[in-house]
Amino acid sequence: MKILITGANGQLGKCIKDVSINYPEYDFLFTGKEELDITSEDSISNLFSTQRFDYCINAAAYTHVEKAETNKKQAFLVNAKGAKYLAKQCNNNNTVLLQISTDYVFDGKKRTPYTEEDQTNPINVYGASKLEGERLVKEFSEKYYIVRTSWLYSNYGHNFYNSITRFAKEGRDLKITTEQTGTPTNALDLSKAILKIISFNSNNFGVYHVSNTGKSTWYDFAKAILKNTEQISTSKLVKVNYFSTFAARPNFSVLNTEKFTNEFGFLLPPWKKSLKKIISK
Repeated sequence: MKILITGANGQLGKCIKDVSINYPEYDFLFTGKEELDITSEDSISNLFSTQRFDYCINAAAYTHVEKAETNKKQAFLVNAKGAKYLAKQCNNNNTVLLQISTDYVFDGKKRTPYTEEDQTNPINVYGASKLEGERLVKEFSEKYYIVRTSWLYSNYGHNFYNSITRFAKEGRDLKITTEQTGTPTNALDLSKAILKIISFNSNNFGVYHVSNTGKSTWYDFAKAILKNTEQISTSKLVKVNYFSTFAARPNFSVLNTEKFTNEFGFLLPPWKKSLKKIISK
């Protein structure tokens, strides 16, 4: 089994690499932008002309929600066109594509966890670009898994978890909103889930919601981070109902993961338990 991973230098790519040591029977090829530029159809074509892959995990993405509002062209180039180029080559070479997507394809008006059948309606450029990537994957490939996840964090890169720990250590006042509710998802847990999908070698392709379980506001998430990081005081953590951001964000984006659990027999742990585990390490 040979598996191609794009976006190897991002937080998900690095976490997949960490988890891959548990799968010595698989042959992984991790590629960053220098080795494989998914926005270049020629770059993808050249790689597939020289190597054969059973699976491709597309972890490459433009993920800066705020900057996407003023950099729409780049967001759609990476998240939509890049997905299209990969989908076409995967389809031509009988490679199963795992496309990573987001809870931000929803508008947040619902008050119960979103299922895979719920109507999408992104309210920011990032969500729109990822949804277009989903559409193009469906159009240009037959064997695909679209994996939607939420509030991804890890010890790698730029994310809420790393920002909160850094700001708190610097003694900054932390004004965190309670306006949005979702599920913080440990990128290591998501990586395990992705490789679980591959290990099943199933033909039940389609869209799956994959996240840790439970729900949280950003304030709850920040408070849990500080509470479990003993050297950091919570005295400067302030709860606010509203925090102004350039990009609109869904007020509720909890994902229903029952379809994934029923299909693959794999349940990600509660987000609080997973957070404690990553802090303890």
